[in-house]
Amino acid sequence: MYRLRVYVPTLAFWLAISFTLCVIGGLLFPGFPIPHQTLELLYPGFRWISVGSYLLGLTESLALGAYAALLLVPLHNFFARRAGQYQ
Repeated sequence: MYRLRVYVPTLAFWLAISFTLCVIGGLLFPGFPIPHQTLELLYPGFRWISVGSYLLGLTESLALGAYAALLLVPLHNFFARRAGQYQ
């Protein structure tokens, strides 16, 4: 059985770290063929790049990761119980 208190911070920080790595990659390798500016499409209000915009994107990443965990953990537990994995 998955626990929300474990998976909420796990997924929130995973997404925040991934976002940060994308921003760092975009700053270090601006000519790289991966369009890091795509983050502007994925995160409302995020604009490439300022400190305030980065903090907004980071906050949105944390919220999206928590949201994912809040949906995935109960769904996993429900279907695992139905499949007889948990008694």
